[in-house]
Amino acid sequence: MHYGLDVPTTGEFADPRVLARLALDAEAAGWDGFFVWDVLDGVDPWLALTAIALATERIKIGFMVLPLGRHQPYLVAKRLAELDQLSGGRVVCTVGLGFREADFVQTGFASQARVRAELLDEALAIVDGLWGEERFAFAGQHHRLEDAALAIRPLQQPRIPLWVAGGWPHRRPFARAARWDGACFMSVNATTREWLSLDEFRAGVAFLRSQRASSAPFDIIASGDTSGPRDEAIAKVAAFAAEGATWWVEEGLGWTHGEFRDHLRQGPPR
Repeated sequence: MHYGLDVPTTGEFADPRVLARLALDAEAAGWDGFFVWDVLDGVDPWLALTAIALATERIKIGFMVLPLGRHQPYLVAKRLAELDQLSGGRVVCTVGLGFREADFVQTGFASQARVRAELLDEALAIVDGLWGEERFAFAGQHHRLEDAALAIRPLQQPRIPLWVAGGWPHRRPFARAARWDGACFMSVNATTREWLSLDEFRAGVAFLRSQRASSAPFDIIASGDTSGPRDEAIAKVAAFAAEGATWWVEEGLGWTHGEFRDHLRQGPPR
Protein backbone atom coordinates (compact mmCIF):
# COMPACT_ATOMS: atom_id res chain seq x y z
CA MET A 1 0.00 0.00 0.00
CA HIS A 2 1.23 3.47 -0.92
CA TYR A 3 0.06 6.75 0.57
CA GLY A 4 -0.39 10.05 -1.26
CA LEU A 5 -1.75 13.56 -0.83
CA ASP A 6 -4.25 15.38 -3.07
CA VAL A 7 -3.08 18.98 -2.73
CA PRO A 8 -4.99 22.17 -3.66
CA THR A 9 -3.38 24.84 -5.81
CA THR A 10 -5.80 27.64 -4.86
CA GLY A 11 -6.02 30.19 -2.04
CA GLU A 12 -3.24 29.76 0.51
CA PHE A 13 -1.75 26.98 -1.64
CA ALA A 14 -1.43 29.13 -4.78
CA ASP A 15 2.33 29.58 -4.50
CA PRO A 16 4.94 27.14 -5.89
CA ARG A 17 7.21 27.85 -2.91
CA VAL A 18 4.46 26.92 -0.44
CA LEU A 19 3.74 23.70 -2.34
CA ALA A 20 7.43 22.79 -2.58
CA ARG A 21 7.84 23.19 1.20
CA LEU A 22 4.76 21.04 1.80
CA ALA A 23 6.11 18.37 -0.54
CA LEU A 24 9.43 18.39 1.32
CA ASP A 25 7.57 17.98 4.63
CA ALA A 26 5.49 15.16 3.13
CA GLU A 27 8.59 13.35 1.91
CA ALA A 28 10.23 13.65 5.32
CA ALA A 29 7.07 12.33 7.01
CA GLY A 30 7.02 9.19 4.86
CA TRP A 31 4.31 9.91 2.27
CA ASP A 32 4.76 8.26 -1.13
CA GLY A 33 2.97 10.72 -3.43
CA PHE A 34 2.25 14.45 -3.73
CA PHE A 35 -0.35 15.27 -6.38
CA VAL A 36 -1.64 18.74 -7.29
CA TRP A 37 -4.82 20.16 -8.82
CA ASP A 38 -5.13 21.68 -12.28
CA VAL A 39 -7.77 24.42 -12.05
CA LEU A 40 -7.85 27.82 -13.71
CA ASP A 41 -8.16 29.80 -10.47
CA GLY A 42 -5.05 28.18 -8.98
CA VAL A 43 -1.32 28.53 -9.48
CA ASP A 44 0.12 27.12 -12.73
CA PRO A 45 0.55 23.41 -11.85
CA TRP A 46 3.48 22.98 -14.25
CA LEU A 47 5.41 25.68 -12.41
CA ALA A 48 4.42 24.15 -9.07
CA LEU A 49 5.50 20.65 -10.09
CA THR A 50 8.85 21.94 -11.33
CA ALA A 51 9.48 23.53 -7.93
CA ILE A 52 8.34 20.34 -6.18
CA ALA A 53 10.60 18.16 -8.34
CA LEU A 54 13.61 20.29 -7.47
CA ALA A 55 12.80 20.35 -3.74
CA THR A 56 12.30 16.59 -3.29
CA GLU A 57 14.20 13.38 -4.02
CA ARG A 58 11.97 10.35 -3.42
CA ILE A 59 8.27 11.15 -3.42
CA LYS A 60 6.09 10.56 -6.50
CA ILE A 61 4.71 13.77 -7.98
CA GLY A 62 2.07 14.66 -10.54
CA PHE A 63 -1.49 15.69 -11.21
CA MET A 64 -4.75 14.80 -9.54
CA VAL A 65 -6.55 15.51 -11.78
CA LEU A 66 -5.39 16.84 -15.17
CA PRO A 67 -8.46 17.54 -17.39
CA LEU A 68 -6.56 16.41 -20.45
CA GLY A 69 -9.30 17.44 -22.88
CA ARG A 70 -8.62 21.15 -22.34
CA HIS A 71 -4.89 20.89 -23.02
CA GLN A 72 -2.88 20.56 -26.22
CA PRO A 73 -1.77 16.90 -26.03
CA TYR A 74 1.61 17.39 -27.73
CA LEU A 75 2.57 19.98 -25.11
CA VAL A 76 1.32 17.75 -22.28
CA ALA A 77 3.45 14.85 -23.55
CA LYS A 78 6.48 17.13 -23.85
CA ARG A 79 6.10 18.76 -20.43
CA LEU A 80 5.45 15.49 -18.61
CA ALA A 81 8.48 13.87 -20.28
CA GLU A 82 10.71 16.77 -19.27
CA LEU A 83 9.31 16.73 -15.72
CA ASP A 84 9.96 12.99 -15.52
CA GLN A 85 13.58 13.52 -16.53
CA LEU A 86 13.96 16.42 -14.08
CA SER A 87 12.52 14.41 -11.18
CA GLY A 88 14.48 11.25 -11.86
CA GLY A 89 11.45 9.25 -13.05
CA ARG A 90 8.95 10.12 -10.31
CA VAL A 91 5.99 11.44 -12.30
CA VAL A 92 2.45 10.00 -12.20
CA CYS A 93 -0.36 11.65 -14.14
CA THR A 94 -4.03 11.24 -13.24
CA VAL A 95 -6.39 12.37 -15.99
CA GLY A 96 -10.14 12.83 -16.19
CA LEU A 97 -12.96 14.64 -17.96
CA GLY A 98 -12.79 17.61 -15.61
CA PHE A 99 -15.77 18.54 -13.47
CA ARG A 100 -15.88 22.29 -14.14
CA GLU A 101 -17.43 22.96 -17.55
CA ALA A 102 -16.66 26.68 -17.22
CA ASP A 103 -12.92 25.92 -17.37
CA PHE A 104 -13.40 24.36 -20.80
CA VAL A 105 -15.46 27.29 -22.07
CA GLN A 106 -12.93 29.78 -20.75
CA THR A 107 -10.05 28.03 -22.52
CA GLY A 108 -11.91 27.63 -25.82
CA PHE A 109 -12.73 23.92 -25.64
CA ALA A 110 -16.13 22.25 -25.96
CA SER A 111 -17.76 21.75 -22.58
CA GLN A 112 -20.21 18.92 -23.31
CA ALA A 113 -19.34 15.72 -21.47
CA ARG A 114 -19.47 13.60 -24.64
CA VAL A 115 -17.02 15.86 -26.46
CA ARG A 116 -14.74 16.07 -23.40
CA ALA A 117 -14.64 12.25 -23.35
CA GLU A 118 -13.68 12.17 -27.04
CA LEU A 119 -10.97 14.77 -26.44
CA LEU A 120 -9.65 12.80 -23.46
CA ASP A 121 -9.41 9.52 -25.39
CA GLU A 122 -7.68 11.15 -28.35
CA ALA A 123 -5.26 13.01 -26.10
CA LEU A 124 -4.37 9.82 -24.21
CA ALA A 125 -3.60 8.07 -27.49
CA ILE A 126 -1.42 10.98 -28.64
CA VAL A 127 0.51 11.29 -25.37
CA ASP A 128 1.17 7.54 -25.28
CA GLY A 129 2.16 7.47 -28.95
CA LEU A 130 4.60 10.35 -28.61
CA TRP A 131 6.26 8.69 -25.62
CA GLY A 132 6.49 5.28 -27.24
CA GLU A 133 7.44 5.95 -30.86
CA GLU A 134 10.30 7.80 -32.54
CA ARG A 135 7.90 9.41 -35.01
CA PHE A 136 4.16 9.53 -34.46
CA ALA A 137 1.11 10.43 -36.55
CA PHE A 138 -2.50 10.64 -35.49
CA ALA A 139 -5.76 11.51 -37.22
CA GLY A 140 -8.82 11.83 -35.01
CA GLN A 141 -12.03 13.78 -34.88
CA HIS A 142 -10.50 16.59 -32.82
CA HIS A 143 -6.71 16.24 -33.12
CA ARG A 144 -4.27 15.62 -35.94
CA LEU A 145 -0.52 15.07 -35.87
CA GLU A 146 1.82 14.36 -38.78
CA ASP A 147 5.32 12.96 -38.30
CA ALA A 148 5.60 14.35 -34.75
CA ALA A 149 8.46 13.59 -32.37
CA LEU A 150 9.69 14.54 -28.91
CA ALA A 151 13.28 15.62 -28.38
CA ILE A 152 13.08 14.48 -24.74
CA ARG A 153 11.33 11.23 -23.82
CA PRO A 154 10.24 10.08 -20.33
CA LEU A 155 12.75 8.37 -18.09
CA GLN A 156 10.14 5.80 -17.02
CA GLN A 157 9.42 2.94 -19.40
CA PRO A 158 7.23 1.89 -21.09
CA ARG A 159 5.67 5.24 -20.12
CA ILE A 160 4.85 7.59 -17.29
CA PRO A 161 1.97 5.91 -15.38
CA LEU A 162 -1.39 7.20 -16.57
CA TRP A 163 -4.20 6.89 -14.03
CA VAL A 164 -7.79 7.69 -14.96
CA ALA A 165 -10.12 9.25 -12.39
CA GLY A 166 -13.84 8.61 -12.14
CA GLY A 167 -16.79 8.84 -9.84
CA TRP A 168 -18.48 5.54 -9.04
CA PRO A 169 -21.14 4.34 -9.98
CA HIS A 170 -20.40 5.85 -13.42
CA ARG A 171 -18.84 2.97 -15.33
CA ARG A 172 -17.38 4.61 -18.43
CA PRO A 173 -14.43 6.22 -16.62
CA PHE A 174 -13.45 2.86 -15.16
CA ALA A 175 -13.81 1.07 -18.48
CA ARG A 176 -11.43 3.72 -19.83
CA ALA A 177 -9.09 3.36 -16.84
CA ALA A 178 -8.85 -0.39 -17.40
CA ARG A 179 -6.96 0.31 -20.65
CA TRP A 180 -4.24 2.31 -18.92
CA ASP A 181 -2.16 2.07 -15.72
CA GLY A 182 -4.49 2.83 -12.83
CA ALA A 183 -7.98 3.82 -11.73
CA CYS A 184 -8.58 6.59 -9.23
CA PHE A 185 -11.87 6.34 -7.34
CA MET A 186 -13.08 9.76 -6.31
CA SER A 187 -13.97 9.83 -2.61
CA VAL A 188 -17.58 10.92 -3.18
CA ASN A 189 -20.30 8.83 -4.82
CA ALA A 190 -21.06 10.49 -8.16
CA THR A 191 -24.82 10.07 -7.69
CA THR A 192 -25.50 10.60 -3.97
CA ARG A 193 -22.59 13.02 -3.29
CA GLU A 194 -21.87 11.10 -0.09
CA TRP A 195 -18.57 9.50 0.92
CA LEU A 196 -17.90 6.38 -1.11
CA SER A 197 -18.61 3.36 1.07
CA LEU A 198 -16.46 0.26 1.26
CA ASP A 199 -19.23 -1.78 -0.41
CA GLU A 200 -19.41 0.71 -3.29
CA PHE A 201 -15.64 0.62 -3.67
CA ARG A 202 -15.74 -3.18 -3.73
CA ALA A 203 -18.34 -3.12 -6.50
CA GLY A 204 -16.28 -0.63 -8.49
CA VAL A 205 -13.14 -2.73 -8.20
CA ALA A 206 -15.04 -5.84 -9.34
CA PHE A 207 -16.29 -3.97 -12.43
CA LEU A 208 -12.83 -2.58 -13.12
CA ARG A 209 -11.25 -6.02 -12.99
CA SER A 210 -13.90 -7.36 -15.36
CA GLN A 211 -12.72 -4.77 -17.90
CA ARG A 212 -9.01 -5.51 -17.64
CA ALA A 213 -7.52 -7.43 -20.56
CA SER A 214 -3.87 -7.03 -19.54
CA SER A 215 -1.75 -8.57 -16.80
CA ALA A 216 0.55 -5.53 -16.65
CA PRO A 217 0.94 -3.78 -13.28
CA PHE A 218 -2.13 -1.73 -12.42
CA ASP A 219 -2.87 0.62 -9.53
CA ILE A 220 -6.23 1.09 -7.79
CA ILE A 221 -6.44 4.36 -5.91
CA ALA A 222 -8.89 5.04 -3.09
CA SER A 223 -9.20 8.49 -1.55
CA GLY A 224 -10.76 10.19 1.41
CA ASP A 225 -10.16 11.90 4.73
CA THR A 226 -8.49 10.24 7.76
CA SER A 227 -8.40 13.24 10.07
CA GLY A 228 -10.05 11.34 12.95
CA PRO A 229 -8.37 9.23 15.64
CA ARG A 230 -5.23 7.49 14.42
CA ASP A 231 -6.39 3.94 15.09
CA GLU A 232 -9.64 4.57 13.18
CA ALA A 233 -7.70 6.06 10.27
CA ILE A 234 -5.40 3.05 10.05
CA ALA A 235 -8.34 0.63 10.18
CA LYS A 236 -10.23 2.58 7.51
CA VAL A 237 -7.34 2.53 5.05
CA ALA A 238 -6.56 -1.13 5.78
CA ALA A 239 -10.15 -2.04 4.87
CA PHE A 240 -9.79 -0.39 1.46
CA ALA A 241 -6.43 -2.12 0.95
CA ALA A 242 -8.08 -5.46 1.67
CA GLU A 243 -10.55 -4.76 -1.16
CA GLY A 244 -7.80 -4.10 -3.68
CA ALA A 245 -6.59 -0.53 -3.20
CA THR A 246 -2.85 -0.13 -3.89
CA TRP A 247 -2.84 3.59 -3.01
CA TRP A 248 -4.64 5.69 -0.43
CA VAL A 249 -4.74 9.40 -1.33
CA GLU A 250 -5.61 11.85 1.43
CA GLU A 251 -7.85 14.70 0.30
CA GLY A 252 -8.32 17.11 3.18
CA LEU A 253 -10.83 19.22 1.27
CA GLY A 254 -11.55 22.55 2.89
CA TRP A 255 -8.50 22.43 5.15
CA THR A 256 -6.41 25.53 5.73
CA HIS A 257 -2.75 25.43 4.82
CA GLY A 258 -1.84 25.06 8.49
CA GLU A 259 -4.29 22.19 9.02
CA PHE A 260 -3.04 20.40 5.91
CA ARG A 261 0.62 20.86 6.93
CA ASP A 262 0.01 19.63 10.48
CA HIS A 263 -1.90 16.59 9.23
CA LEU A 264 0.68 15.50 6.67
CA ARG A 265 3.50 15.91 9.20
CA GLN A 266 1.90 13.12 11.25
CA GLY A 267 2.75 10.76 8.42
CA PRO A 268 0.53 8.37 6.49
CA PRO A 269 -1.96 6.07 8.28
CA ARG A 270 0.16 2.93 7.96
